[in-house]
Amino acid sequence: MYPCSTTASQDTTVRLWKVDDPRQPSLLSTLTGHTNIVYSVTFSPDGHTLATASGDNTARLWNVRDPAHPSLLATLSGHAGAVNSVTFSPDGRTLATASSDNTVRLWDIRNPHQADPIGALGGHTSSVNGAAFSPDGRTLATASSDNTVRLWDIRDLRHPSPLGALTGHTSSVRSVAFSPDGHTLATASADNTARL
Repeated sequence: MYPCSTTASQDTTVRLWKVDDPRQPSLLSTLTGHTNIVYSVTFSPDGHTLATASGDNTARLWNVRDPAHPSLLATLSGHAGAVNSVTFSPDGRTLATASSDNTVRLWDIRNPHQADPIGALGGHTSSVNGAAFSPDGRTLATASSDNTVRLWDIRDLRHPSPLGALTGHTSSVRSVAFSPDGHTLATASADNTARL
């Protein structure tokens, strides 16, 4: 398997690139099907599945075991607004989709052909722009245009519980990321700051 990278575009497509020579990437394939801007893409931990998030209010799962010949596995519907971000749990069994409808949805993707909705996390009062699983998979952080980050206990995926909200940013929080040991969370905001 050669190194592969991906790009998302306003032209509604996702492209997979061979990058064994980063100075001369070559196009492997183009994924089509979304009907609006593709905002986010991410590979599953094993690299076999690609998730895409779009302004068409859906996320999609793609089989990319052979990146030159990818295939659609599932279209995840249910959000009432653009899907801004997708992220896999560390074990690759769960997908989180963050949306402009102010929610994050969790999906059981152990069988990616039949992704099952687990539930929606509410609480934010504006668009949810990103989400991140802790390295142990027990906590989910969500970043919102309401200027906050919320933390969720997701040990029981069917009954997640809020742990609290992180405040201090004075504008939209665009992204969140856990440190490898899970003890620190980084947040990035449109207020021109990052916080730890």
